[in-house]
This record gives sequence, C-alpha cells and structure tokens, in this order.
Amino acid sequence: MLSRLFLPSALLLLIYGFWVSPEFKIIAAGVAIFLFGMVYLEQGFKVFTGGLLENILQKTTDKVWKSLSFGIVSTAILQSSSLVSVIVISFLSAGLIGLAAGVGIIFGANLGSTAGAWLVAVFGLKVKLSAYAMPMLVIGLLLKTQRAKKLNGCGFILLGIGFLFLGIHYMKEGFEAFKSAIDLAEYAMDGFAGLMVYTMIGMVATVIMQSTNATMVLTFSALAIGQLSYENALAIAIGSNIGTTITAILGAISANAEGKRLAVAHLAFNVITALLAIILIEPLINLVNQIAEYHGVASNNYTLKLAIFHTLFNILGMLILLPFLGLMVKWLQSLFRDQSAAKPLNLASHDGTEPEKAIYLNPVTLSYPDTAMRAMTRECAHLYRNALEIICYSIYLSGEKLRETDNLEELVKNWKREEQPWTIKDLYIRHIKGIYADIIQYSGALEGRLPKQQAQELFALKVACRDFVQAIKHVKHIYKNMGKYTDSENEQIREQYNQLRLCIASVLKLVDLLGVKRRYSHIREHTDQLKQELREQDKQTNTALNELIRSGQVDAYMASSLLNDSAHAHDACTNLIDGAVIMLTRDSEEYHDFDVTPEIARS
Repeated sequence: MLSRLFLPSALLLLIYGFWVSPEFKIIAAGVAIFLFGMVYLEQGFKVFTGGLLENILQKTTDKVWKSLSFGIVSTAILQSSSLVSVIVISFLSAGLIGLAAGVGIIFGANLGSTAGAWLVAVFGLKVKLSAYAMPMLVIGLLLKTQRAKKLNGCGFILLGIGFLFLGIHYMKEGFEAFKSAIDLAEYAMDGFAGLMVYTMIGMVATVIMQSTNATMVLTFSALAIGQLSYENALAIAIGSNIGTTITAILGAISANAEGKRLAVAHLAFNVITALLAIILIEPLINLVNQIAEYHGVASNNYTLKLAIFHTLFNILGMLILLPFLGLMVKWLQSLFRDQSAAKPLNLASHDGTEPEKAIYLNPVTLSYPDTAMRAMTRECAHLYRNALEIICYSIYLSGEKLRETDNLEELVKNWKREEQPWTIKDLYIRHIKGIYADIIQYSGALEGRLPKQQAQELFALKVACRDFVQAIKHVKHIYKNMGKYTDSENEQIREQYNQLRLCIASVLKLVDLLGVKRRYSHIREHTDQLKQELREQDKQTNTALNELIRSGQVDAYMASSLLNDSAHAHDACTNLIDGAVIMLTRDSEEYHDFDVTPEIARS
C-alpha cells in the first residue's frame, strides 16, 4: 500500500514545489542531474571493474585490514557505499567471500563514503564546476557512441563526472536563489530536539534519493550560503548514514541467508555509529574544532568542519565496533535460516513442503558477468550434490554409507532394506525442480550479457544440469523394480539387480573421488574408460539374461523388467558422467576456490 502511494505523493509534492517556488526547480534539477551522474558513473566503472573487482575482492578475504582497505578504497573510487554494499551482498550470496570479510568491507565502506564529502567541501563549493562539466559532457557523449568497450566505458565515466559537477553547480545556484525568497535558516532548531529532527530529515532524504553523496551535497550547498545551521547540518550527516542502508536492505531481499546477514550488519553498524555520534555530539564538536584549529581551518569554515565531523564519527564507529567483529559475525550467523549447499542433503529430513530453491543466484550479480558465472557454477554444483544423493536413495543406499565404505560390493550385498516413505518424484520436486527452474531463469537473463566464450561456458553448465536431471528421471523408472527384485526370493533376479546397484554406486564413487582428489588430468581418461565398462556391463547383462531365460530361472516378466531397467541404469550413469565431466573440468580450469564435488563418498 505504501509503495503504491509513494510515487503519486512524491509527484504531487514536486509539482507543488515547482509551482510555489521557481528556485526549488533549480535545486530539484540539480539533485536529479547529480543522481543521473551517479548512474552513469556506476555504469562506466562496471566496464573496467567486471573481472578486476571480483579478483581484488576475493583477495581481501584473508585479513580484516584487507577487507577494511578494500571497503575504503572501492567506495572512495565508486563514490557510493550503497553500490559497494550491494556488490558485496551479491558476492557473499554467491559464496565467493566469507561473512567476516563482508562485514569488514562494510565497515570500510562507511569511512570511504566520506571521500565525496571532502571533495565537495574542498573544491566543489569554491570552484565553478560547470566550467569543467561542459567539456566532460561533450567528450563523454562522443566516447559513449563508440563501439569499443573501453572507450564506451570512458564515455560513461566522463558523462557521470560531468553530470555530478553540473548537479552540484545547480544545487549551489538553487540555494543561493532560494535565499532571496525564503530563508531556511529561520527553521533552524537548537538542542536535542533539533538534533533528532534533522537526523530524521537526513535519514529520509537519503532513503528517497538512495545516495549519501546527494544528501551531503545538498547539505553542503545549504550550509555554504547560510541556509542551514552548522549543528543541523551535523545532524543531517548522522541521519544520512542510517538512510544509506536502505539500498543494501533492498539488495538483500532476493539474497540468501548470508546476504541478509550482511544487510543486517550494515544497518547495525550505521545505526550504532549514528547513536554514538548523537550521544557524543558535544565532545565530537569540540574535537572537530581542535582538529580544525590545529590545521589552520577558519572557525567559520563550516563546510570543512562538516567534512571533518562526517569522517570523525565514522572512524569512531569503526574503532569501537572492530574489536567486536568476531562476536558480531557469530550473532549474524544465528539470524536467518542457513540453507548452505556445503551441507550434505539429508533426505531423512524431507518434509514434502516448499521446494528447495537456488541459494547462490542473486539478480544483482547479473551486472557482473564473471561473478554471475561463478554463482552459476556453484548453483550447478548444488544441483549436482542433491542429484547424487537422490540417486543413492534410488538404489537403496545413502550418501553416508557410500562415503564410509571402501568395499562397494560388500555394501551392496549386505544391505538391509529400510522403509523409504518418499518416491523419487517427491524428492525431485522437493530438492531438484526449484533449483533447476531458478538456474534456467537466471541463465536466460544472463546469456545476453556475456561475451561469446562465456556464453559457451554457460551453455555447457546448462547441459551439465540437464544431464543430472535426466539421470534422476532414469533412476525414477527403476526405483520400484529395484526395491521389488532386490528383496525377491529368486536369487538370480536378485543378483542381477544388485549388479545394477553396484554399477550405479561405482559411478557415483569414482566421480566423487576424481573431484575430491582433484585429479583433473585423469578425469576424461577415467570417464572414457568407465563408459566403455558400462557398455561391456550392458552386454554382459544381456548375455546373462538370455541364459537365465533359456534355463527357466527367470520368467518373461522378470526378464523384460531387467532389460528395461538395465537400459535406464546405463543411461543414468552416462548422464551422470557427462555432467560431472563438465563440472569437474570447469572447476579445474577456473575455480579452485570452492569444492564442486558432492558430499557423498567423501572419505
């Protein structure tokens, strides 16, 4: 209801503002141009940070100081803590970085966001930025029309910077014109009430514009010409820190548990930092005055003092919360249900309720092809693990038993049938269908954004997933007869079905061991040999079946069932091998940072 009312209400307020005050048009246009510049700047940086950003980010996960440094530097360059937080949430959701590293980056991003305030305070209000904006816009537009990717990216960046400068210019001009009509300084509020009211104004303004920088530029512009008191400007800076978390919260809605945890960390850090700034406002103001006096800043240079304050209270929050980073991570891990694919699928816990969904695919990562491909690979591995567990279930074994044994023949021979209340169809709908549907939908959205080579890799991953799904559908056909004839009084038919079980179990075991031991150079050699053995096994089953029929040891009904089920088992194993080859080969070529192998047969 609120979301439906927001747009018409905002439009009505803007139209009223345009009608009442021509000066308001200039300020609103300045804000719009500034935000438009932020969009172009982000678009331009994406051209140059596609693979670089992911690679740097992955290398900043082993040390806290590296995570902090990455957050500070990347936010200072991209000029958007919201953008950095959304990127980090998407990377965390894709399993590419750990939660502790993500929290460290968020801490650093809040400090890095103050770089924009310094640029505006030092240069933006003292230099006629429109003079620099015009050439940038002209050259940027020219470069943007070029087909070369890097030239196009440079065009977006120049357009972005040009629009940022132009937006700052119009906001400054608007407030100067506004002063002659209405003196906003008359609405200044002192004391605690003023602190709380203007903190709320800063928070709401940032939520609406989804940009701390836009709020701060407005604040600097109003402060520079006396339309805003210094104390109220400090409060707006505090409120903007809380409001900037809205983008991360929105970005985490479609993320998995890890992404949601990071959004909570961002909100908690900014709220705690803001509360500290409110509680310690007087000591902080005194400290700002001392720092300004030490560096020769004039006592009435409130714009520079605001920049100092903005940086100071973010540093304070970081220093106070950093020692509690480990405790915060533990607390965050207790929030939200974790559906990590790293855990083996426990079919005993199947409850037949909501289908399992993809856990690594986040729409935000679609803008970053390298990251999106890694997320796709991890999600295919998630499907891979679930498929193998279901195939184990279909031959009346379990991942745990297969994992522990070194003698598959003995395991198959000495098995004791246990009650299995779920059909393969039930398990497929619960643990495969939802994930597979998400993979297809995500890959469809991703395909048009990829260069030719990555598009081919994406197609290969979809083929691998299709192979795993087909393997399950093949074993679904043999599940009923497998249970019936492995418990039969006819020793001959029982032995033949146990051979089918042994054949499938051997494929599962070998594929898993190839991945666990990282014997990538032997993958194709072993799988080609395994396929040849499957063909030989199929021939042997057919020969044995003819002998059993001639000797009368099995009837025609048993023979037809065994013949069909043997073909399904052969096809299931072939699908499983083909899909695993794609996954394991892809792991060997690009992704050594995670294990795509299933959780079964791990010893």
